[in-house]
Amino acid sequence: MPSIPTVMERGDYEDYESLPKPRTIKGGESMRVIVADDYEIMSKEAAKIVADQIRKRRDSVFALPTGGTPVGLYAELIRMHKEEGLDFSRVFMFNLDEYIGLPEDHESSYHFYMYDKFFNHVNVTRDKVHIPHGLAEDPEEEAADYEWAIKRVGGIDLGVLGIGRNGHIGFNEPKTEFGSSTRPIYLAKRTIEANARFFEGDHEAVPRRAISMGIRTIMNSRKIILLANGTEKSHAIYQTVHGPVTEMVPSSVLQLHPDCTLILDKDAACELEPSPNGFVPGRGIRTMVY
Repeated sequence: MPSIPTVMERGDYEDYESLPKPRTIKGGESMRVIVADDYEIMSKEAAKIVADQIRKRRDSVFALPTGGTPVGLYAELIRMHKEEGLDFSRVFMFNLDEYIGLPEDHESSYHFYMYDKFFNHVNVTRDKVHIPHGLAEDPEEEAADYEWAIKRVGGIDLGVLGIGRNGHIGFNEPKTEFGSSTRPIYLAKRTIEANARFFEGDHEAVPRRAISMGIRTIMNSRKIILLANGTEKSHAIYQTVHGPVTEMVPSSVLQLHPDCTLILDKDAACELEPSPNGFVPGRGIRTMVY
């Protein structure tokens, strides 16, 4: 098994080889899984965790995903802002990734997505919002600057993740080194095919490269939640929870994070084995520890 980065205190290690050895954990042993009856409940459970983090620390630092899965999460956070006064003014937001080659106003860019689905509807402070610049002249330099910006504010307090059908988190595709930091990457064919729906079904329109937070960057988050819905994600979820920790399934590294929660709808959870510890029932949810 390759060496796995574990959560650090504020600040980071410049050299991957200098990372302290992670604690020994059997696969999935410390992972909490919340299975919701439907997508709406899943989204609300995730929003509760985000809101609790903001109320606990007003200047919290978040890593945020895009795609179809978190739309309900963002809708619920907007509702909480408007109806409950949830305050985003001091919060730092870092997107997990952005396509290389798309301008910010392109409707399929993640910059456009985040403002359209979330930021335009809450009281974020614009200079606390960070999204990689897709048209940067030097993507390598842009990625290095992005990594430094995360370190400068003390690291990610809560990383919110989605998951690809191949187990990618961020745009960290299979075979990504667990020691990776923010960098330009090439998208896997399967990811391009899955994301074509955001480009009117045109596979050729999907950019082949992106800037993505690395797995080490994500694993340095103090707390992580991962959202997934739909049967098409169920096998990736099975591999994340029950499979070996392997770079062929990037999400499997989450088994080694000391504070990781998966929030799933029933369809995404349909391949999970019963927890040996049973489950705790709740209103529209059940919670298990593996």
